[in-house]
Amino acid sequence: MNKTTHTLALLSALLAGSAPQAHVVLPAGGANVGSNYDAAFRVGHACKDAKATTAIEVELPKAFQFKEAVARSGWKLTTPKAGAQGGVVRWEADSATTALPGTEKTTFVVRGVLPSTAQTLHFPVHQICDVGRADWAQIPTAANANDKLEFPAARLDVLPDNVAAIDVRDAWVRAAVPGQSGTGAFLTVQAPQGAKLVAVKSAVAGVVEIHEMKLENDVMKMRAIPALELPAGEQVKLAPGGLHLMMMDLKQPITAGQTLNFTLTLEDANGKRRERQIEAQVRSGATAGQDGGHGAHQHH
Repeated sequence: MNKTTHTLALLSALLAGSAPQAHVVLPAGGANVGSNYDAAFRVGHACKDAKATTAIEVELPKAFQFKEAVARSGWKLTTPKAGAQGGVVRWEADSATTALPGTEKTTFVVRGVLPSTAQTLHFPVHQICDVGRADWAQIPTAANANDKLEFPAARLDVLPDNVAAIDVRDAWVRAAVPGQSGTGAFLTVQAPQGAKLVAVKSAVAGVVEIHEMKLENDVMKMRAIPALELPAGEQVKLAPGGLHLMMMDLKQPITAGQTLNFTLTLEDANGKRRERQIEAQVRSGATAGQDGGHGAHQHH
């Protein structure tokens, strides 16, 4: 196990089971070391028993170099000086009319530069409302790693430069009957900063291609595409009857209950390619698509 793998394994072990869906969160998938990063904190609703959010305060970790925060109309913005390591960013509504309604979702954005070493950063966020407040500030530790934190801080995985920043959910493969030379793989994928999926590999298939289904002359046809665009922050679903991964020249039987490994290669806007390892469950035709959980286990 190399140093990078060992470091990320420790991070994964520490964070396993401790990442519930906080109401103030950063986009899943992480970001690469040394990169410019837009930390978009998503506020899902107001505090308990409140009708509106009147202020948001974000504590920046010292490893995060602040550049600027995005102002909001009708809100006062207070920030550290540009270049500061850490600090506090605060948005406060000028009046009740400019406060964020409890039923409205939005993001508060802080821009900065990530550290040069892979690690996990936590951003405590304090949400002040017209009634009460919610302090999303709990940080996982070795002592509480297996506990479900009630008010977790927003989390960002800072990834090694060669690891693709991507969030993969519900990855599964359709079981193949004996003698079948190919089958399909499906998943939901999101690239926080945007990217293109340009290649997929698996040890159990001689070839894995990205395929689309397209209607031509009233006939639905399947064809390979060289790359799949992943717009920043948007979920792209690969599902039966549409976009999918076509596994060909199978090297072994693909039976329900197996877990298969895949390597995804992504290309960013600058043409740099990075990889991400994932696992996908094999499902029979009768159960395929019924599992609403997260079938993909991602490896850094």
